Amino acid sequence: MARKDDRRVEPTFERPAKGRAARDLSVSEDDRVVQPRRAKPGRKKAARPARGRGRARKASGGRLIGGFGRLFYWAFVLMIWCGIAGAGVVIYYGAQMPAATTWSIPDRSPNIKIVSVDGRLLANRGMTGGEAVGLHEMSPYIPQAVMAIEDRRFYSHFGIDPIGLARAMATNLFHGRLSQGGSTLTQQLAKNLFLKPDRTLERKVQEVLLSLWLEHKHTKDQILEMYLNRVYFGSGAYGVEAASRRYFGKPARDVTLAEAALLAGLLKAPSRLSPARDPKAAEARAQLVLAAMREEKMVSDKELATAMSAPATRAPAYWTGSENYVADRIMEDLPGLIGEVRTDIIVDATVDLDLQELAEKSIRRLVDENGKKLNVSQGALVSIDNSGAVRAMVGGYDYATSQFDRASEARRQPGSAFKPFVYMAALEQGRTPDSVRNDAPIRIGKWTPENYNGKYYGKVTLATALAKSLNSVAAQLAMEVGPEAVVEAAHRMGIESDLQANTSIALGTSEVTPLELTAAYVPFANGGYRPDVHFVQRVTTTDGEVLYGFTGGGNPRVVRSDVVGMMNAMMAGAVETGTAKKAAFAWPAAGKTGTSQNSRDAWFVGYTANLTTGVWFGNDDGEPMQRVTGGALPAQAWHEFMVAAHEGVPVARLPGTWQAGQGPSGSGADPQVRPDLPVADAPASPAPISPRAESAGYAPPPQEEPTSSIRRIVPPGDVGAPAARRSNSILDILTGG
Repeated sequence: MARKDDRRVEPTFERPAKGRAARDLSVSEDDRVVQPRRAKPGRKKAARPARGRGRARKASGGRLIGGFGRLFYWAFVLMIWCGIAGAGVVIYYGAQMPAATTWSIPDRSPNIKIVSVDGRLLANRGMTGGEAVGLHEMSPYIPQAVMAIEDRRFYSHFGIDPIGLARAMATNLFHGRLSQGGSTLTQQLAKNLFLKPDRTLERKVQEVLLSLWLEHKHTKDQILEMYLNRVYFGSGAYGVEAASRRYFGKPARDVTLAEAALLAGLLKAPSRLSPARDPKAAEARAQLVLAAMREEKMVSDKELATAMSAPATRAPAYWTGSENYVADRIMEDLPGLIGEVRTDIIVDATVDLDLQELAEKSIRRLVDENGKKLNVSQGALVSIDNSGAVRAMVGGYDYATSQFDRASEARRQPGSAFKPFVYMAALEQGRTPDSVRNDAPIRIGKWTPENYNGKYYGKVTLATALAKSLNSVAAQLAMEVGPEAVVEAAHRMGIESDLQANTSIALGTSEVTPLELTAAYVPFANGGYRPDVHFVQRVTTTDGEVLYGFTGGGNPRVVRSDVVGMMNAMMAGAVETGTAKKAAFAWPAAGKTGTSQNSRDAWFVGYTANLTTGVWFGNDDGEPMQRVTGGALPAQAWHEFMVAAHEGVPVARLPGTWQAGQGPSGSGADPQVRPDLPVADAPASPAPISPRAESAGYAPPPQEEPTSSIRRIVPPGDVGAPAARRSNSILDILTGG
């Protein structure tokens, strides 16, 4: 049916407006199936959201969820590819390593433990500087402190700690720098045992593989023990035993909680945090270790408070103590005794640690008190018993400052301390202590030997001449017997250095070391026998296997007993009334002072029937001292040392019974004694030495002076008895020809 008009009819829910026809299409509110809720009076009707806005919100949420999903998906894919790449890298670098069946723990560098005659530690030598100790042999605080600061989950991880690694990565990202490492103790051990310290991907992969192998082959306790015995603690100390003795002067078993924390703190930066370099930094790091131990409930609050209150102390700059001079010398001798050191060994040294410390204190005190005033900076002391065992050896003022051993390596002019060999050669050719020579100015070629202070005494016996250290008489004797005889006598007694066979040798112009000069006096003390000078009595493994034992070399007789008696009588006079009288003490003693030109060297070598000791003072650069002679500082140091060394030991007389007047003298017609040297058995070991903790106080005058009060007119021209007839000319004698 056709519409009469073209009007469009729109549906409406409102009432018909006025004027509208009834036929218009309209629906009222009451016609709805669901009635709308009516708003309560006084409340405004909330605006209804538009339908388009709701659909937009739903679309946005879907896109967000989809974005996260895609991110997760690609992250998962990336993780898979990274895992594949990582596996490939591991396989690649792992294939370049030897087969796992060939892997083995490398031998730990052997340690050489050197102990004194009473079993006390002198020094440790070797790469580690300390013997290996088990976990049960060290303070329990040490492994606890190390685990607390380095690897808290050591006993729970499998060689790699993912939690610790993640924490380290997060910390490093937060700080924007590498401030924390994620390596476990097993990884650190693997690196120390097998790898170079290169920061490369290859090394890191190999480190992981080796760590897994270590965990498979060894228990946790074994790994921790190996780590603690090999890790570097700074200042040349490898392993906890070496570090404990290095920094605290005690074995690892006696380390306290505070000390253990300090040791564990060093592992981060051993050189920078060493208490020998920066004790405050070491202490600050130790505080962090203690806090970590408390957090892990390894220590109580009381233990923590006690450890925190421990003051920071500076460790010595390096290995200190004069006993290290002995240790260095022993290390030089070891290859010749046992060959290559392949395992931990124990060396029983001949040194008495009490005497060693006493000798060091005496040398250091005298240098400290007189160094500036007398311009002296160094000293050395060697003490040897009658069997040749070195009981003490001080090689310088301070080992930490200079490791050069002046006792066994420095060659210096002995001055008049060499004269006993001149007199011995003269006695062997028939002269006696009562033989007379004229002490007067003499000239030998272009050489004019002069006495100290230019004083001369005319006719004197050889005993008096040696006691007064008269240079002119010594030069006359050297002319008479010939320089070659003097050199031969010195070498026979124990001098090993090359000696110039010229007349000036009478005044000690050829250089020798304190060790060999002292050793050459030992036959005077033991009755004429030259022993093998030695520092090592025995070498054993830690299991007790004997690798070397000193048996002696037969100790041949090198000087006749009658000559020994005459020499001892003459050199006893040097101590009783001569230039060395300030060295005298309760025991019968003999010896000889020596002073080189311009007081560059000052010596005193003396002995009893029990011990022979030599002392030297001077400067490394040869600079003259201020009129220091052998009767001053050397005699004082000798006196202090020998008094303590003989305390409690029964007094014994020197070998020989010669007395003045036993033989002809004066004119030079001394009877010739047979020059042959009969060999006898070696003497028995000397009486034991009883050391004393403190030396006896003694203060001799600063310079030696002639001691006789008798003034003689110097006779002109006469130089004593005629020289023995020889085919050599004066020129030959002077040049050693």
